[in-house]
Amino acid sequence: MNKDIVSKEVVKSVLLELARSLFGLNIQNIVLIDEEFERVESRRADIVAIADENKILHIEIQTNYDKLMPLRMLRYYTDIKAKYLNLPVLQYVVYLGKGNLKTSFSDEGLEYSYNLIDMKKIDCNVFLERNTPEDTVLAILCDFKNKNPENVVEYIIEKLISITDSNGFKKYMLILEEFSELRDLQEIVKEKEMFITNKVKFEDLPSYEIGLEKGMEKGILALYKITKDINLIEKEMGVKKDKILFILEKNGIKVK
Repeated sequence: MNKDIVSKEVVKSVLLELARSLFGLNIQNIVLIDEEFERVESRRADIVAIADENKILHIEIQTNYDKLMPLRMLRYYTDIKAKYLNLPVLQYVVYLGKGNLKTSFSDEGLEYSYNLIDMKKIDCNVFLERNTPEDTVLAILCDFKNKNPENVVEYIIEKLISITDSNGFKKYMLILEEFSELRDLQEIVKEKEMFITNKVKFEDLPSYEIGLEKGMEKGILALYKITKDINLIEKEMGVKKDKILFILEKNGIKVK
């Protein structure tokens, strides 16, 4: 999940719902940990969080079958545990792929296992029957049974419209767009977005806001190429100098 784009508060609320509904954990609060755990090569865990100040919650969202999944999770475990020696580490894989993942690994003197949530075995109605935006967006990851994916996506979006305000709708639609990519449903989501502008403002759609950001970035890069004048770009684009410098640096341009 792209935690840099999605509001951390929304990510946390969805994670809490995951923990309660799918993992059976009665967690009240989580604090996201945003760092790499590395030994030889760089490895970034999908989600690592401190839960209720007394345990570590590690979640991987896996879309493809991987016969080495237990070893991958074991390596994450040792890296996380080395940093948080005094806290128990709870590990979950939310699996969206085909086949059955192995959940354990054994060797001489070693027994290891992680918790697996196989989303294709969970009926989407389990979440659609509930009335929270967190449950509603999680439904897109589940089994649609024999339902038409277009109908399910349309229902999810319509429900989000009815149970959220304008600000909440934008945030949860962004989560929905992120989740839809995991199920290869992003084109259906984008298509359905085009037919709801009579019910929500077009600018409330997250894809609109992301498009504006990308357009602004292109404009700043183009102006800098021509003028090399940060003050002029600030005046013409109406963007603060700090953000201009951040965008330039992100694109490999160092301003003296």
